[in-house]
Amino acid sequence: MKLQITHETDYDYLPAVETAQHMAYLTPLETPRQQLKNHWIEVDPNPAWFNTVVDVYGNTRSFFSLQVPHRQLRVVAHSEVHTQGGSLPESSVPWETVRERLRYQASEPFDAASEFAYASPMVPKRIEFAAYARTSFTPGRGVLAAAIELMQRIHAEFVYESMSTEINTPALQAFQQRKGVCQDFAHILVACLRSIGLAGRYVSGYLLTQPAPGTVKLKGSDASHAWGAVYVPDLFDLPPAQRWVDLDPTNDRAGWPSPGEDYVTLAIGRDFSDVSPLRGVIHGGASHTLQVGVTVEPVVEVVQGTTQLGSSQSQSQGSASGQSQSQSQGSGRSTSNFQKLL
Repeated sequence: MKLQITHETDYDYLPAVETAQHMAYLTPLETPRQQLKNHWIEVDPNPAWFNTVVDVYGNTRSFFSLQVPHRQLRVVAHSEVHTQGGSLPESSVPWETVRERLRYQASEPFDAASEFAYASPMVPKRIEFAAYARTSFTPGRGVLAAAIELMQRIHAEFVYESMSTEINTPALQAFQQRKGVCQDFAHILVACLRSIGLAGRYVSGYLLTQPAPGTVKLKGSDASHAWGAVYVPDLFDLPPAQRWVDLDPTNDRAGWPSPGEDYVTLAIGRDFSDVSPLRGVIHGGASHTLQVGVTVEPVVEVVQGTTQLGSSQSQSQGSASGQSQSQSQGSGRSTSNFQKLL
């Protein structure tokens, strides 16, 4: 599937910001089933300095500096990606075997996935998460089958409710209230995996959605999305870094290397705090408002005078429309600004 994504972010400040430093994760990843064909980022006002680096997890991280007073900041990321549908691999390794593999043992080989078995700023290890996970992770059960069931239970037992949580809502609070948004469900899934000694990672990205019957899809009506992934070490035909199966509890979909060709993987990390789409430190701007618009749509190609969509849509699991998530204001501190994947 050929998809184009426009991710627009607009900040309005009062009073003006004097200077600012910003960091963005807005460049889609390259994966075995996702190729980045075109990408650029527009910033207004024009930055004094702009640079990109690859972080420790392989994500593209952009930095830019603004050295002129400004009351508005507009950042627009344009991307074109080509995606291919995945599938669920076969795995039989018991989850306890994976847990032991990830534990530190003297003189044993290091597994890089073990970094994702520890607690992180937004994903604690708690007995409440472990107790919930153990309903699916029964003795001797395969790690992949158990993780998929865990994903399905979160989908069935939690309520998706926009604006029910904030950027700093703890995963445990969302778990206890049994409602939240995609970011919360991804954190809960990853917390359950880590709390029983397994490796889980957080994935940010986009999901192609379809308008309701009889309506036209509006520009900017899509949103960012988030899901999780579980480490499955017995996928021996794959390099170790690719032995992760993605799990989307919001839409009850799973697959390798993504839940489907209508998903676009943006960045991976331990939790949301590693891959916030845009954050910064500002001097001035005691108050600010944020507007975010995301458009995900098939690339329209003109072939010999006819117009064709880049590809037809297919999905591995779940409904055809899907649920994605919007972004909201971060904390009220005037020294920083954040975007949230809801």
